[in-house]
Amino acid sequence: MKDNKNATAAIEPQLLKDAKKVSRKKSGISLTIVFSIISLVYVFPVLAVLVNSFKSNTYVKTDTFMLPINDAEHPDIWAGFSNFVNGMTIGNYPFVNSVINSFIITLVSTFLIILCTSMAAWYIARVDSFLCKVIYYLCVFSMVVPFQMVMYTLSKTADTLHLNTPWTIPIVYLGFGAGLAIFMFVGFVKSIPIEIEEAAAIDGCGPLRTYFTIVFPMLRPTMISVGILEIMWIWNDYLLPYLVLDINEYRTIPIHIQYLKGSYGTVDLGATMALILLSIIPVIIFYLICQKYIIKGVAAGAVKG
Repeated sequence: MKDNKNATAAIEPQLLKDAKKVSRKKSGISLTIVFSIISLVYVFPVLAVLVNSFKSNTYVKTDTFMLPINDAEHPDIWAGFSNFVNGMTIGNYPFVNSVINSFIITLVSTFLIILCTSMAAWYIARVDSFLCKVIYYLCVFSMVVPFQMVMYTLSKTADTLHLNTPWTIPIVYLGFGAGLAIFMFVGFVKSIPIEIEEAAAIDGCGPLRTYFTIVFPMLRPTMISVGILEIMWIWNDYLLPYLVLDINEYRTIPIHIQYLKGSYGTVDLGATMALILLSIIPVIIFYLICQKYIIKGVAAGAVKG
């Protein structure tokens, strides 16, 4: 009897483990199915843009979700790469200039945000005075302020200060991107042992040298995450450049697409879809390559020392 009880007692924990494994497997399969459906919902608009970028303008309007395959009922649905050519040549503003402006604004703005906010976050985290706390919470508060509340005064201020060029609008982006960047950088700096900086100070390093030789390289995970998020935001942004830039002289890709209009307000939807596809391809590739760094940077920034 004792042997039977011992055997039963030994089997029961194993049965519980097996039951838990089966339960976890079923829940994992269920979550995979749910998230796959959600992913398809998010990917579907991108697929619709891809399909319609190769269709004639008429069929984009009438048969939006139909594949661009010629048949007896739709002999001229396939437009090929003519939509891309038309999109680049329609209007009086060169598409190449819009691409250059978008690259300049995105790269310069991201560089400014990373450099300035990382220095500010290091100072805020290390000084820890009342003024620094006020500045930190103001930066965090700026993340929840809707852009629409300040866009009219911002437009007037940018015109007054001549911030309406691709080389000066990054200053405006610095103000709007500082909140999230400082929030992430401060969390990461607090996880860095201060003894490293104290050792550098003993060796004769000043604040700037300590920052650029010791702190700046250690901020790499969060810098990559901030850079990815800011690049995706600035590259796709339409409203801020539209309000600030001189549209007759400078246009970004989203603004260029908005101006693909013919006479009487007609729009070549095929050309529009083609240019939208060209504009999202670099961001998608960039995000797929760097997405793992976003998780690492956010997780690192969430750790407090």
